[in-house]
Amino acid sequence: MRGGLTDPGPTPDRPGTTRAPGALQAAGTAVAVLAALAFLVSACATGGTGARDEGPAHADAAGGSAKVSASAAPSDTPERVDAVRLIKQDPAVSTEVKRELKPCVGDEYPIDVSYGDLTGGSASDVVVNILTCSDTVGVGAYVYRERDGRYENVFKAEEPPVYAEIDRGDLVVTKQVYERGDPVSSPSGENVITYHWRAGRFAEAYRTHNDYSNVVGGDATPAPESG
Repeated sequence: MRGGLTDPGPTPDRPGTTRAPGALQAAGTAVAVLAALAFLVSACATGGTGARDEGPAHADAAGGSAKVSASAAPSDTPERVDAVRLIKQDPAVSTEVKRELKPCVGDEYPIDVSYGDLTGGSASDVVVNILTCSDTVGVGAYVYRERDGRYENVFKAEEPPVYAEIDRGDLVVTKQVYERGDPVSSPSGENVITYHWRAGRFAEAYRTHNDYSNVVGGDATPAPESG
């Protein structure tokens, strides 16, 4: 290297010259520094972390991660049911609700289905809500429990408008309340009933009533009295 050595060493046209020990040591140090720099540049170019990015080691780590993810995945995914067929074949469902259960567009039925643990069985329970196509009003709510490979009806509510949901292991049924003259889109309130599964059936635990505001997009200020 130019400037790194003070004496180029013995050459045929310079007899008797010798290389200084300090110069030899400096040359060795310079070569080592260049080698280290070349190694670091090569590691950075691969976008990894140097020697830890070796092929076999990286493959083992990836395989271990995949095994952990697979074992952590839930293995009790609820089995999907044909809710339309279930409703139509259920003798406990009224004729009126079965008549309402028809496709709205194409093969899309007005039906909501949810799965969860309500009765403590070995399989997920199925909650089915039947709605109207025109205004999505709930006309029937049902719970099905798997038993001996078949689903049995363990709850039904067919006083529209009604809707059933699963809430932290309880069955919650909402029934909207209409006063005389209320349009379908504007009920006066709602009753919310919570059921617990006890002794092989659903028992009412408690209920609440909510009144809706009668003011919808208008001025709630009363008109002044005349006189």
